[in-house]
Amino acid sequence: MTRFTAEELEAARDRLVPDVVADGLHVLFCGINPGLMTAATGHHFARPGNRFWPVLHLSGFTPRLMRPSEQGELPTYGLGITNVVARATARADELSAEEYREGGRLLATKVTRLRPRWLAVVGVTAYRAAFDDRRAQVGPQERVIGDTRVWVLPNPSGLNAHWTAATMAEEFARLRVAAEEG
Repeated sequence: MTRFTAEELEAARDRLVPDVVADGLHVLFCGINPGLMTAATGHHFARPGNRFWPVLHLSGFTPRLMRPSEQGELPTYGLGITNVVARATARADELSAEEYREGGRLLATKVTRLRPRWLAVVGVTAYRAAFDDRRAQVGPQERVIGDTRVWVLPNPSGLNAHWTAATMAEEFARLRVAAEEG
C-alpha cells in the first residue's frame, strides 16, 4: 500500500470520491464520508484499520477478500458504495448537523434514481443524523426510500471497538440473506 505523508493526506481534505454504483444493485453500502486516506487513494474504506473489506468477505458478500483498489468489481456482485456526506475529512466529527441532513436528502434522491434493493448505512450515528431518527438501532429499519429497504450496519472503522470483525460479519450476513431473499 502506498504510504502518504501527513501533508499529502491533509491535501486530500474536502476531496470528493466517486461513488461505485449502478442501477438496480442488491445492496448499496453507504459510508459516513470519505476519510483522508480514501480521498488520497480514490478508493472507499482505504484506511488499513478499516474492516469493511474483510467483513464484506467474511459475511459472504464477496467470494474473496478484495482490496480497496478493486472496488470497481463490486457491481458485478450486485454491490455499490456511496457516502452520506461527499467531502473528505480526517474525522466524522468534523461534519456539521446540516451536512448530515443535506447528505440524507441527497442520498434519498440517489437511492430513488438507482433503485437498489437495500440501502445499507454503515454507522448508526450517521443514519440517525442523516434521517433524523434518534431511536434507530443496527438492523433493518421501517423506513423505505421508494422501493428500497434500509438496513443500518455497524461502522467498520477500527475505532468502533464495540464490534469485532466476527460480530460485524454476522450482522452483514443477516443483510446478505435478506438481500438474497429479495
